[in-house]
Amino acid sequence: MTDQLKNRHYRALFLSDLHLGTRGCQADFVLDFLKHNDAETIYLVGDIVDGWRLKKGWYWPQQHNDVVQKLLRKARKGTRIVYTPGNHDEFLRSYLGSHFGGIEVVDYTIHQAADDRRYLVIHGDYFDVVVRHARWLALVGDWAYTLALDLNTVSNYVRRRLGLQYWSLSAWAKAKVKNAVNYIGDYERILASEARRHRVDGVICGHIHHAAIRNIDGIEYINSGDWVESCTAIAEHHDGTFELIRWTMLKDQVPVPSRSQHKAAA
Repeated sequence: MTDQLKNRHYRALFLSDLHLGTRGCQADFVLDFLKHNDAETIYLVGDIVDGWRLKKGWYWPQQHNDVVQKLLRKARKGTRIVYTPGNHDEFLRSYLGSHFGGIEVVDYTIHQAADDRRYLVIHGDYFDVVVRHARWLALVGDWAYTLALDLNTVSNYVRRRLGLQYWSLSAWAKAKVKNAVNYIGDYERILASEARRHRVDGVICGHIHHAAIRNIDGIEYINSGDWVESCTAIAEHHDGTFELIRWTMLKDQVPVPSRSQHKAAA
């Protein structure tokens, strides 16, 4: 095992968009990540379970159950786990304020970092115009996206057989399509505005499967990405700095991107 993959303990971890219950979910990577990384608090930032897919057809292999059991085991051992549901697991919004096996379910929450900066933690689908006002279009998009993920699974099976590293077809396509790039930019600005409305220093979200740490007009925008395309998570170190972890890159022994160092507000 390389030094990069040795067990690490953080102040907080943020994971979103696992989409358990779908064939595109990279549950093996999730389990490997949870094995080697721990934290005082783990935030599950929505779309952890894909209720949309499960309604259409049951798919729940053992590895997906293992992910749930791994999280519950961490909760039993003292890790605080906070779950903010998204649009794909919106059924859990009927249980806000409840605890399941030690996992808290909340609509959103405020995370206070070690440097006392405050962050709105929310999935982010409330601020997606398509999801909120054209659900039928969102469902069509979900179908097309699932098809892309199926192609992605086949592509990466071949790549692994050839000894090549993980590569996301769907993430590549989004980066190349101008409308998708504009959509991501609009979403980021809206979430930054919502953080400003809450009078906090930043926002930590998911939903659009595009991991990022960037400053938008004085607001720290942090997106934890997903575990169907990029296999990413956000970690807060004990000094209050945040790091974007790309787990498949670490597994392939590619250097991890430099962490984002917070600066005191001017």
